[in-house]
Amino acid sequence: MTDRRLAVDAWEALFRAQYEVFQEISDDFDGSGLTQPEYDVMLTVTRCESGARLREVTANMLISQPSVSRLVDRMVSRGLLTKCADPTDGRGAVLQATPEGTAMFRRLATRHGQSIAARMSVLDDDELRQLRDLATKLRGV
Repeated sequence: MTDRRLAVDAWEALFRAQYEVFQEISDDFDGSGLTQPEYDVMLTVTRCESGARLREVTANMLISQPSVSRLVDRMVSRGLLTKCADPTDGRGAVLQATPEGTAMFRRLATRHGQSIAARMSVLDDDELRQLRDLATKLRGV
């Protein structure tokens, strides 16, 4: 069994680091036209050339399915996404980014990526790989 105190210390350090880094890079969303949850939706949708199924978007989000559905509907009404019936599953929906949504996402993604890289630059490439691998292992992926 892992040393319980060490496990708690590691968890607290991870939690605090995640919170502090997120606070720093959350400024990227100010004035961007997209909220952080909307950015997450656009990230998933723009990675899928033929459109993302709503259930794929929901699986990538850290909020409940009804909340994702409402968020997507708001994004559709703002002209950032289109939503149509999934031809392979009548109960599902396929989402695609509109040109306006894609442009807004790309502008923010460039700035956000730069902020993340700058903040993470305190780690060298080996440490970044270790962090990625350890976080993946913790997630059970």
